[in-house]
Amino acid sequence: LAMGMMVFIMASGLTLVFGLMDVLNFGHGAFVSVGAYAATLVLLPLAGWTSADSLALNLAAVGLAIAVAMIATGIVGWVFERFIVRPVYGQHLRQILITMGGAIVTEQMLGVIWGPDQIPLPLPETLRGAFVLGDVAIEKYRLLAVAIGLAVFVAMILVLNRTKVGLLIRAGVENGPMVEALGYRIRRLFLGVFVAGSALAGLGGVLWGLYREMLTASMGGEMVVLVFIVIIIGGLGSVGGCFIGALLTALVANYAGFLVPKLALVSNIALMVAILLWRPAGLYAVVRR
Repeated sequence: LAMGMMVFIMASGLTLVFGLMDVLNFGHGAFVSVGAYAATLVLLPLAGWTSADSLALNLAAVGLAIAVAMIATGIVGWVFERFIVRPVYGQHLRQILITMGGAIVTEQMLGVIWGPDQIPLPLPETLRGAFVLGDVAIEKYRLLAVAIGLAVFVAMILVLNRTKVGLLIRAGVENGPMVEALGYRIRRLFLGVFVAGSALAGLGGVLWGLYREMLTASMGGEMVVLVFIVIIIGGLGSVGGCFIGALLTALVANYAGFLVPKLALVSNIALMVAILLWRPAGLYAVVRR
């Protein structure tokens, strides 16, 4: 479940970008890596906070790291949309090529700035270990990841369903030209969604980096395929579908790895094929492309 929540956070922004903007952004994984590396700017200097036996200090350090990561990836997302994605709107093949190129350049820049070696990112002291309930041990950090994932999901649902911005986003996903004809600047809405999606990827990068306790520049690229599987399973533009898809893929991957290890590598592909045979547009498709 914790893995599913982290994958949902990474994928939730991309599903809106895909649904609203019709953009195949294969550079989304780079935002995950940027967020994880940006978190080191806070967590490593504040090692005294993270090593202290104080939940308040530990959560404060993690909260500051998340804030810095989301701001950094939001800025990177703005640059990415302005100079890389905008010139190729409506051209899917070029989008795939140019966003993959942007991801490669971004990963190389991380290597230039932080070096080619892996960077350890240890968990804060009070988030180590587990709560023991009878014969069950539940890791503390995974509970935190589940809580953050649920908070992001609830916040996105409230924004999309209870605010004017959310109404415009949902309307833009279903019929962008009509929203523009009513006088709203759909390009500005596109940019805001892209930046927000990038910031969420940065949040997911921080959580994933702490989950692995080790950072590499390619860590985000390794998640891109899984992220696209999730948004395809859930349905383009659907946050609820993305949430369910993330939980399904994570549970299938973990149970397959435990029960039938040889099938673990293809378990998510098999799940996607099975769901698309049943519902070709995904579980809760908002748009059909």
